[in-house]
Amino acid sequence: MSSGPHHPTPRALLFDVFGTCVDWRTSIARQAGELGRRYGFDGVDWHAFADAWRARYQPQMETVRSGMREWATLDVLHRESLEDVLTEFGLRLRPDDCDRLTLAWHRLDPWPDTVGAFVRLRRRFIIAPVSNGHIALQVNLARHAGLTWDAILGAEIARAYKPDPHVYLRSVAALGLAPREAMMVAAHNGDLAAAARCGMQTAFVARPVEYGPHQSTDLLANEGVDLAAADLMALAELLGA
Repeated sequence: MSSGPHHPTPRALLFDVFGTCVDWRTSIARQAGELGRRYGFDGVDWHAFADAWRARYQPQMETVRSGMREWATLDVLHRESLEDVLTEFGLRLRPDDCDRLTLAWHRLDPWPDTVGAFVRLRRRFIIAPVSNGHIALQVNLARHAGLTWDAILGAEIARAYKPDPHVYLRSVAALGLAPREAMMVAAHNGDLAAAARCGMQTAFVARPVEYGPHQSTDLLANEGVDLAAADLMALAELLGA
């Protein structure tokens, strides 16, 4: 089966993780809220807290991409940005609880379709993350969420952050594949465009509430994406898995 016009069936499916495979917003809001209640914090909008933390994700990675600093893992970047978010919300936590909350990104729950779709897809394809999350984070997240990866790839093996082409190309090369033999799967059109520039096939999976009920971006696949699916189960159907 071909994945689209002029494209061979991919041998590997490489996944974005945050937002595509797991629901970071609900998971972070829940864990932050549980900790906040132990401190007696009342009236905090924990979903807004999660959004504010996530809003610092790209700017923090840009400090590495731009060469302003040496390579640093997401644990380091998330811990630094957490301090800013706590200040923004007028909250104070003990340092050990800040460390514990930083590791909430290792404990994100999967979308309802993810685990079942992975069982189907893995019968036919190599599946692996190409995420900005480092290896320890991805291993812990896989164990928490039941993500049955064949390998852990992505930012740390390239020591770079997406959309740097090295992240995609070194991940594909680690599997002994050419870019055209791999398909990047993501809920974010920018991620797919970067992968396509590297010669990879692309599949868009809709996650219309990743950023909450009023999400206005990445609702549909951009022109040029090879496949578009309503969720990962629908993608499995399209790929004949």
